[in-house]
Parts: sequence; C-alpha cells; structure tokens
Amino acid sequence: MKAGLETSVRPGLNPEIELFATEKGIRTVEGPVRVKILGVLRDREFSFQEIVEATQKAKSTVSAHLKALLMEGIIGEKPDLTDSRRKIFYIRSRFLGGISPGVKCEDNESEQMAAAFLESSDPSSFYKMMFRTIRVSLMAKGINIDPIIREAGFRIGQGLHVAIASPDLSDLLDNMEKFWKVHHLGQIVVENHNPVTLIVYDCFECDDLPFLGRPACAFDAGILEAIFSCHFGAAHMTTELRCYAMGDDHCKFVIRPVVGEK
Repeated sequence: MKAGLETSVRPGLNPEIELFATEKGIRTVEGPVRVKILGVLRDREFSFQEIVEATQKAKSTVSAHLKALLMEGIIGEKPDLTDSRRKIFYIRSRFLGGISPGVKCEDNESEQMAAAFLESSDPSSFYKMMFRTIRVSLMAKGINIDPIIREAGFRIGQGLHVAIASPDLSDLLDNMEKFWKVHHLGQIVVENHNPVTLIVYDCFECDDLPFLGRPACAFDAGILEAIFSCHFGAAHMTTELRCYAMGDDHCKFVIRPVVGEK
C-alpha cells in the first residue's frame, strides 16, 4: 500500500514532554537529558555509572537529574547486591504518553472520514474509523497515547486468550489466524515459532493511518503481549519491525520473553 516511501523516523517525532503516573499524581518530564535517562531505564535497571555512560553526560549533570526524578517519584533506587557502595535505578511509575510536534494530516481529512461514515453499513468499519479519527486527532495535536493504547490492548488480549487458548503453540497460532480473519483484524501469516514472529496484512489498526515513520500498532502489540504471556506463563514483549505507518505493505511483530523473566 505504501511500499517505497521513506521509512526513517522523521526529526522531531520523539516526545519533548513525557507524562508519568506516580503515587503523587501525574508528573511531566521535560528536557532531553531526563527523557534520555528514562528511555534508558525503560529497557532495564541501570547503575549510576551505566546511566552516565549511556547518556554521555557529566556525572554531576546525571546526578542532579536523578535526584529530581527520585523526588518526583518517577524513578526508584535500591542497593546493588553485588556492590553495596552502588545503587541501582529503575522506573517506578507508569509511562502514559508524550507530547511532541503534531503529525501533519491531509486538509480534506475530515471530509474523507465523513464520507466513510456515510458509505459504510458495517459496524466494524464504523468503529475502526472512529478509533482512527480519535487517534489521528490526538497525533495532530502532538499527543502520543500509545502506552495507554498498548495497555488497553493487553487487557483485551488477556480476555481473548481465554477464548483461543491451546497448550499447543501451533494450535494457538491457528486459532489466532482464524479469529483475526473472522473479525476483520487482518490476515496473520506465521513466519517463525521461535521467537514467535507474525506478519499481518490489512492490519485494522494502522493500514489507513498517515505516514508516521515509526511503528503505530500499540493496540495490537498489547494484545499479542497478553496472549503469549498467558500462553507461556511468563512476561513477553512485542517488537514491531514493519508497519504500514512506516511505509511498509504489512506489519511484522516479534514476540520474545522479557529479559530476566523465567
């Protein structure tokens, strides 16, 4: 559909302001150094020296930002079990999304949406367009709610797993293919079983989104994480490698165990 388009991430898409839910309420994080620190900590826990090396900032600068993030309740710290002189830092709050420069949409976007509403008698098409309209409207204002969408997908995936569960991975994948097809969610093609790698054509979530230069299937990613976390009995993470919103003609997901989980 969008093959051949530039697939690199456009400058300015990374959020300039990030929102976190803490025990003290919602906190905003501004500034490239703090955003970088939190980006590092999203992957795993880090020591102070590791954060300094990852951010390539002075120790005094990193120390000041860590102290502020600790006071706001966004991150936490604990002793390093291998060296009592060191501390380990981790994220203790929930990432809600970010605010960045908005995505430019076509001038006739609203007219296209209205026409789609009037021409379709399929409820699934109507709600897909409604979901898309809300999301694009937020993106146009520079609001990224992908983490919330991903969490919503995870909750749906937990319930969906009950309906399609099977102790056999191949059977589970067959059940997923059928469910996606029947409910017009897209066409799943299993590329690999270890790690589980899925290709989705006609993805309901993103095949008609504007070009973003980054993966956009947060809802699908959450669903897949829940299904395979439930199936394997351990936390799994979804990585989207290809996406219609990146200019590809399909979406591609790799689902792997979370590092450190058994």
